[in-house]
Order: sequence, then C-alpha cells, then structure tokens
Amino acid sequence: MIKIGFNILAWTADVSEKSFPLTDRLKQIGYDGVECFIGSPDEKAYKRFGDHAHSLGLETTAVTVVDKDTNPADGSPSVRAKALDRIKWVIDRAHDMRATVLCGPFHSAHATFSRQAPQEEEYQRAAEVLHAAGEYAAQADITLALEALNRFECYLCNTMEQLRYLLSKANHPQVKAMFDTHHANIEEKKLGTAIGTIAPVLHHVHISENDRGTPGEGHVPWNEAYAALAKVKYSGWLTIEAFSRNDPDFANAINVWREYDSPWDIAEKGLKSIKEMSQRHGLL
Repeated sequence: MIKIGFNILAWTADVSEKSFPLTDRLKQIGYDGVECFIGSPDEKAYKRFGDHAHSLGLETTAVTVVDKDTNPADGSPSVRAKALDRIKWVIDRAHDMRATVLCGPFHSAHATFSRQAPQEEEYQRAAEVLHAAGEYAAQADITLALEALNRFECYLCNTMEQLRYLLSKANHPQVKAMFDTHHANIEEKKLGTAIGTIAPVLHHVHISENDRGTPGEGHVPWNEAYAALAKVKYSGWLTIEAFSRNDPDFANAINVWREYDSPWDIAEKGLKSIKEMSQRHGLL
C-alpha cells in the first residue's frame, strides 16, 4: 500500500522549529509523511525535526544534492573522497531524523556540466562512491533513492535508462532509484515505458507537475503514470515535490523565478489528486 508525503521545500529549506507548524498542518490535512532537504549544517536540528514529525504520527524521508566540490563523478580522487564523506554525513542526519529513504540526484554535482556527453569513466567513478555509500546506509537501514534530472540541471542521468545503468554498476541493495514526474515529463518519451524500465529498482516517487505547481493542474499524463505504477505493483511513497519563492535563497539556487501556486493549495489539492488517481488505478 502506498504512502503519501509532502516535501516542505514548497515553503523552506529550513528544518528548525520554525518548520514545525508546517508538519502540524500537513498531518491535519491527512498526509502520512513529510520530506525535508538535508543541507543545513545545524546537526541537532534534524533530530528535533524528526522527533516532532514522529510525535505527530508522521514518517520522514529526506532529499539532498551534492555540488562540484563533492562530486562523486569527478576525476579527482580527493573530490570523490569528499563526496563520500558528504553523503555519509547526510546519511547520519537522515538517521537522526529517523528517515528510511534518502533521495535526490547525489550521483553527480547538481547544475555542474562538463560540456560533453557522460563518459563511461564518470559512471564508474560515481558507482564506486554510491556503492560505498550504500554500505554505510545499510548500517542505518536507509535506502538511497537516486534521481535522474532534466538536461538543464544534470548531464550524467537524465533518463531512467541511464539511471538504471548507473545503479547496475553501483550494484548495492541499498542503492535504488527514484522516479520524478517533473523531470520525466521533460526527458522521457513515455512515462509508462520509463516506469517499466526502472521498476526493478524503483523505491521512491516524486509527484510533481510540469510547472512545479499543483499536481493534476498541468499537462503531466497522470493516468499513464499511475497506471504504470500500478502495473509494476509499486508500493512506496508518493511524495509531492513543489516549489515556490517562499525561501528566496533556495529558490534562486534552483532557478525558481515566479510563484506557481500557493503551497497550501498545492498540499490540499495535491493530496486529493493523488488519492483520486491512486484509487482509480488500484494503488490505494
């Protein structure tokens, strides 16, 4: 049975006590879990956030990225060592907040480009770091769910075919895949085919509209996506990831220059959309 979550990045990248009212209301609306971004250096904040969420009966998942100085695909051994150290630190913070899933495109540096097509040695280098990260994550019973991004944010993994190839090289049971409907809407020919490709290693799903606004109000082919998830018997999280300019620093970092929809409208209408589509296709 699927579970439904909401990523608080729609409001903030902060995990301090200021974000607690968000989790409170998400619980009231009817969500099963809450997802946050791990990036703040305040280590104790993650335990407080997780404790608060779990006190409400909400489960937790987490998302993160790496940059050019902590790039697993980099040619420099010292940069790759920093990448592994960074991912281990994030795994520790995810463990602090009692998360069972750590997702994101941390196979390579976000928005960092080599100005050439991905090279085999880059896949190999990233896979070695991810395998080691998987070994570390296993100790905390955390699954790493790697994400393919669109061509404007990443070059190593844009499609499910590329992501599955990378994960086959990483070859670790704790290193699996995430499917994000926003990125797939840009890069994949058919969402159903893409979900079928990644199904053997699929562990997490981000529900995100083409414009990063309210799921169900754009042009993502939702019937095709949900039907495919049902066909492969997906039973993990369906977590809404939407963005706004509520946190200007974060918004600027990911090129969000306008408002899409009110975050609370996204939360309320998005939950309704997920439930309706999941019931229609037999996921609930």
